[in-house]
Amino acid sequence: MELSLTVPLLLVASGLAGLAAGWFVMARATKVKVLAAKEQSARIIADAEKEADTLKREKLLEVKDEWYQKKKDFDNDVQSKKNKLQAQEKALEVREENIDRKVELLGKKEREQVHLKRSIDEGMKALETRQTDLDRLIREENDRLERLSGLSRDEAKRQLIENLTNEARSEAALQLKEIRDTARDEAKREAQKLIVQAIQRTAADHSVETTVSVLNIQSDEMKGRIIGREGRNIRAFEAATGVDVIVDDTPEAVILSAFDPFRREVARVALERLIADGRIHPARIEEVVEKVRAELDEEVLKVGENTMLEVGLHGAHKEILRLVGKMKYRSSYGQNMLQHSIEVAFLTGALAAELRLDAVMAKRAGLLHDVGKCVDKSIEGPHALLGYEIAKKYGEHPVVANAIGSHHEDIPMESPIAALVQAADAISGARPGARRESVEGYVKRLEKLEELAQSFRGVSKTYAIQAGREVRVVVEQDRVDDVHADQLAHDISRKIQEEMEYPGQIKVTVIREYRSVAYAK
Repeated sequence: MELSLTVPLLLVASGLAGLAAGWFVMARATKVKVLAAKEQSARIIADAEKEADTLKREKLLEVKDEWYQKKKDFDNDVQSKKNKLQAQEKALEVREENIDRKVELLGKKEREQVHLKRSIDEGMKALETRQTDLDRLIREENDRLERLSGLSRDEAKRQLIENLTNEARSEAALQLKEIRDTARDEAKREAQKLIVQAIQRTAADHSVETTVSVLNIQSDEMKGRIIGREGRNIRAFEAATGVDVIVDDTPEAVILSAFDPFRREVARVALERLIADGRIHPARIEEVVEKVRAELDEEVLKVGENTMLEVGLHGAHKEILRLVGKMKYRSSYGQNMLQHSIEVAFLTGALAAELRLDAVMAKRAGLLHDVGKCVDKSIEGPHALLGYEIAKKYGEHPVVANAIGSHHEDIPMESPIAALVQAADAISGARPGARRESVEGYVKRLEKLEELAQSFRGVSKTYAIQAGREVRVVVEQDRVDDVHADQLAHDISRKIQEEMEYPGQIKVTVIREYRSVAYAK
């Protein structure tokens, strides 16, 4: 019985001992963890305090830097305002000095004016005294003359007036003759001036190439296709257009030759389209040529309408417009007829305006004066009379029709406008560079003119203008003064005379410009 009780007691005792040992171990471990946590929290607190101190020092440095920067900006601002105040004070001092000088100058002028007024008053008194003496002497002299001549004052006046009248008539006759001669010379010079001004204001293109057109092609392989098998394509093209096609060794170019510019233009456009299309054969050639000819006929009408608008005219018959448009493809002595007619129109209008005539009607007559050259070649007769009949047929004003018919004196002139058209036609055809000069020759002549002027020292730019009748030379103002500019104009004109051939005369204008620049602050 006792043994049975002892065993459970031992088990209970051993269990309690184990529990006590476990509690002790756990308590020991817990104490160790608590100590470790306290140490860690102490380290964290210390680190936080260090970081807070570092951050505090950085913020203090930033605040100090910002304070120093603001202080620097404030000092700079104060110094700037101080400098401005000093500048304003200096300006005020200068202004005060100027005002003092002006006050002193005004006082001096005022004293001078007082002195001058005193002198004038004294002079006026002396003049009045002299005038009184002079009147007395004149009266005494008149009385003496009356006694010596035995004539009364009225009789002497009448005799003097008769003598003066005869003398005045003689002098007036001489002066009248001089006035007439001067007026005649002035009228001649004024007429020349008007004509020159009209030419300068209305100078048009000068000359055109009248026989050939050059068509550029992409490659020489296209020449074979233009010629065709055994030359059938080129023969068909020439037959359809009436233009000679020259295919030679000229690289990437085909030459079209014809005396008729309209046919040459039809051929040029048609050949361009055939080359772009690529289908070149006789049937296609005829089709394209007819189509291009129809399009150019329509373009001729548009050219006539645009030309009338360009000149400032309106209200013409459709056939008149077509004839004007045909002028674009015709030339006379190397001068394009349309440009010539436009130039004549502007010349006639300018001259009519100067003479107080109807400028619009004058321009209309000038533009249409050569329409007779564009009629069908089957109609025979002088072109002036043909144009006269056309103008009457399509309702143009009688003055315009007469000016057209009489500009070559085929019929009598009936108005001053007819004479102006004749003069403008002669001016346009005869002025330098208008006719009988190729475009290349004209351009080379102008280039040489500019090169000759450019060869002188101090010249910066040169421009040949007015169809080569004037060259304007712009010089450097710091290298050429006014005296040398005049000498430079003479030197350039002399060199042009020695080294160039040209019709008429060439005006040399030297331009010197001086610019002064200042800035208000």
